[in-house]
Amino acid sequence: MITPDREWLRGLPKCELHLHLEGTIVPETLMALSQRHDAEPLTLEAARALYVYENFIGFLMAFKAVSERLQAPEDYELITVEMVRRLAEQGVRHAEVYISIGIILRFKQQLHVSDVIAAVERGRKRAEQEFGTTVFWIFDAVRHFGAEEAAAVFRKAAELKQQYPSIVGIGIGGDEARGPAEDFRDLYAEAKAAGLHLTVHAGESVPAGSIWSAINIGAERLGHALSAVNDPELLDVLAERQIPLELNVTSNLRTGCCGSIEHHPVRLYFERGLMVTLNSDDPPMFGADLLDEYETVQREFEFTNEQMREFAANSVEASFLPAERKVSLLREIESYRSR
Repeated sequence: MITPDREWLRGLPKCELHLHLEGTIVPETLMALSQRHDAEPLTLEAARALYVYENFIGFLMAFKAVSERLQAPEDYELITVEMVRRLAEQGVRHAEVYISIGIILRFKQQLHVSDVIAAVERGRKRAEQEFGTTVFWIFDAVRHFGAEEAAAVFRKAAELKQQYPSIVGIGIGGDEARGPAEDFRDLYAEAKAAGLHLTVHAGESVPAGSIWSAINIGAERLGHALSAVNDPELLDVLAERQIPLELNVTSNLRTGCCGSIEHHPVRLYFERGLMVTLNSDDPPMFGADLLDEYETVQREFEFTNEQMREFAANSVEASFLPAERKVSLLREIESYRSR
C-alpha cells in the first residue's frame, strides 16, 4: 500500500487541462453571488445543497443552477481570480479552462460575450501576477444545442482570439447522446483553420463510438474517454497516436459514469502506454481539486512517485503551451526530487 505524500504532490509542477470555470465556484462564493442577484438570497446551507445530486443528469442540473448566478461581467472576474488562487495553492503552474460560452449565448442575453471575456481577462492578468499560475481559455459549446449554436461559439472564439491570445481552443460538452461529434465536423475544420486547438468531451457517459467520432473530426485532446476501455482496437489507436486523455476519476465516480473506483481504467490506460493526464473537472461539485485527484489516484491505484511525475509531465506535454514553456516546466519536473 502506497501512502501519498500530499506535500510532495503539492510541490510537483503540473498542469490542469480539464477544468470548467463555472464549475470552480465554491458554495461560499455562490452565496455571495446570490446575495448580489437573487431577490431571496441563498443561505450557505442552501448553496451547499445545490452541489448534491445522484447521477449525471443531476450533475448537469446542479451545474446549471450554479452558473445561473453569474449575471454580470464582474461575477466572472471574481470567480477567475478565486480559481487561479486555488490552483496556485495546489502547485498548478498552468491551467486550460473551459468557459461555457454556449450557455451565455443561449440563456444570458443581458451579457455580451466580449464583456465577459474582458472581465475574465482582467481577472486572469491580476491573478497571474499575484499567484503565478497561467491560464488559457477554451470556448465550450453545448453539443445538444446543435451545430448552429456551436458555430456562434467557435466563431466568437476565432474573433476574440485576435484580441486575446489566451483564447487557444474550442470544445463541445453536454449530452453526448443528443449531440454526436460527427455533427460538428465542418465547424471543427473551420476552427482549426482559424488557428484554434480542438478538444472534445467524448466517451464520458456513452459507448466508445463517441470517442472514434471525436478522433475522426480532429480532436487533439479527449475529455474523459472512459468508455475506451471497452474497445481494444481504440486503445491501440490511442496509444499509437498518443492522443492526450483528460481523465477525471473523481468526476466519473460522482456522476455515476463509473460505478466504482476499482473499475476506473486509469491504471489500465497508463500501463497500455496511453497519454494520460489527471484533472478535476468541477472541483467543488465533486469534492476534489487537482491535488486531491493526484493523491486519490496514487493511493487507490498504487502509482509510485516516479509515475506521478510522469502524469505531471504528460500534463505539460499535452498542454497548448508554447514549446519554450513546456521545456522549462519539464525540466522542473525532472529535477523535482522525491522525499
